Amino acid sequence: MEKPFKLTFSNGLTASALRVHHSTELFVALCNLGFYHPNPTLVLVGGTGQVGNADMARLRPFFIEVLAPLAEILGASVVDGGTDSGVMRLMGEARAKTGATFPLIGVVAEETVICPGAPHACPGTAPLEPHHTHFVIVPGCDWGDESPWIARVASVLANRRPSVTVLVNGGEIALAEVSQSVKACRTVVVVSGSGRMADTLAAALRGETADGRAKALAASGLLRTIDMTEGSDALAKMLEEILSV
Repeated sequence: MEKPFKLTFSNGLTASALRVHHSTELFVALCNLGFYHPNPTLVLVGGTGQVGNADMARLRPFFIEVLAPLAEILGASVVDGGTDSGVMRLMGEARAKTGATFPLIGVVAEETVICPGAPHACPGTAPLEPHHTHFVIVPGCDWGDESPWIARVASVLANRRPSVTVLVNGGEIALAEVSQSVKACRTVVVVSGSGRMADTLAAALRGETADGRAKALAASGLLRTIDMTEGSDALAKMLEEILSV
């Protein structure tokens, strides 16, 4: 088992990081990062680099007004893909803007990211989001290799405490991450109106799509949907009900 190490970002913030090589190491690895007790856990999946500026601006209030405050109130840990793009950037910025203290854990495949201070950025790699508090670095060289690890990290963090996955926007990798959550028997809240895969899965829940993968996930009974137009109170109420069980 490798020891934790510090990452220092250009804005002066630091994060604790640790590399793991096998899923059997996760319990000890998370203890070594300071996670000794189970916490309610929120898994965030969704759009990354393909979320345009207009959608980022439209989605930002959801993170600032709902997700970050709710995680703080419930003492939840938040787990996502950790890179400085899309919903992960929005989560990091929301945590900073609201002055929240909840753990924000990025799970990243080692060869897809560039760590701060690394001498060279390989083609196709992405920077880490600088407001995350922890990173779990897992094996992998392709985008999506981190997907099963995100679900595993969340399961270890939550243990017998409640957990929920929230899908905002997203594409093919987000669909794989929803599938991983369903395999882990984790409820997935699909934010309808946030675009792309979230809207496809919301349509499947209404019986309005021919997408076979979306229909199969909708049939699992673990997906719930809420529309962004219902307001922050309704979104917060649904998530709080799930995480407070």
